[in-house]
Amino acid sequence: MEIKLNDKKVINAWALYDWANSAYALVISTAIFPEYFYLNSPEVVDFMGMKLANTAIFSYAVSFSFLVIAFLSPILSGIADYSGRRMFYLKFFTILGSFACLSMYFFNGPQDVWVGLITFILASIGYAGGVVFYNSYLPEIASEDQFDRVSAKGFAYGYFGSVLLLIANLIIIEKPDWFGISDPRLPSQIAFMMVGVWWLFFAFVAFRNFPKDRNDPSAENVIKKGLIELKKAFDKVWSKRDLKLFLCSYFFYTAGVNTVIYLATTFAKEEINMDTGELILTVLVIQLVGIAGAYLFAFIAGKKGNKTSISAMLIIWISICVMAFFVTMKIQFYIIAALVGLVMGGIQSQSRSVYSKLIEERGSDLASYYSFYDILTKVSVVAGTFFFGLVAQMTGSLRNSVLVLVIFFVLGIIFLAASKMRGSDGLKL
Repeated sequence: MEIKLNDKKVINAWALYDWANSAYALVISTAIFPEYFYLNSPEVVDFMGMKLANTAIFSYAVSFSFLVIAFLSPILSGIADYSGRRMFYLKFFTILGSFACLSMYFFNGPQDVWVGLITFILASIGYAGGVVFYNSYLPEIASEDQFDRVSAKGFAYGYFGSVLLLIANLIIIEKPDWFGISDPRLPSQIAFMMVGVWWLFFAFVAFRNFPKDRNDPSAENVIKKGLIELKKAFDKVWSKRDLKLFLCSYFFYTAGVNTVIYLATTFAKEEINMDTGELILTVLVIQLVGIAGAYLFAFIAGKKGNKTSISAMLIIWISICVMAFFVTMKIQFYIIAALVGLVMGGIQSQSRSVYSKLIEERGSDLASYYSFYDILTKVSVVAGTFFFGLVAQMTGSLRNSVLVLVIFFVLGIIFLAASKMRGSDGLKL
């Protein structure tokens, strides 16, 4: 069945899925679960005879989640392209992630530390796995001239929806007596369940207007066929000079972006001595400004092109890192957080849009193409956070680590400048 491009109902449904799953990214993985885990787990966890600090094992849980999905997504996306069942896998990962969030309710103290870790890992896999297939719908539902606007709309929905839920969660956490709650753990446990319900409900509302699966008949050796589909997509990617250069640029600058996202609160706590309430306020500032940033840079891209838009954001990212090195006051950090929000939504949205333009695919191999994009993102997170931690360990200062991120952004600009950045219609991006 042919899909009508730029259908308002389909585009709104696609953006609504970002509204649904971003609740996990903000409420659980960024704002609430890390601190809850540290407070409700033993300081030292016994793992296969090794004694690991709870902070270390939580980091390893994040890394393990990324590695699992980086391994699985290319295989699954190849199968999805071959069988035409992208929606099947999107629903699978959505159900996995949302039910894992619901199961976090049973993490009720140090004795349940493995419940917390396993449910967090499964929720992370559900979130990351779903994003692969979700992103792959963009070139199927919108024409190339609408990629910037539609991609920005998705991120804006995600930011706004997750902020609404976070505010509701924070009211329960900060004012439990208003709800007759005396158990100090229960407000966070309720937040975990609210994320699970929110994610599942809004996702399945959105799915009603998503493009349907082809429901091709199952074939023998579907995994083999899926891997063949994946290799075919890889060969096409490797044959395109501009696409390779953009992906090199994306790898470096997204390593810097994601390192800032994951470790900004750690930096603020260690270097600026901000408390939990102030850190959550910082997260809210980033999210709210991110809505405006996604649309602002989509507008700039429409006027001046994607290359100009992304280059401008990378210059701002470099400025952010330099400013962070010198920051000493909380008000200064809030200003930096606002700048992060401005370019965080914009650069993620623009990157997805540019990639959709450069792959020149609209009907097949889409999930396979986006699995490469997703794997690159995951590996970049590992690279960025590794070098950030290595420099901090060697120098004893997170400020020095922030300066290292400048190198990632500069490399991103260099590779971006080398790309001619032309879409499938030959027009300059």
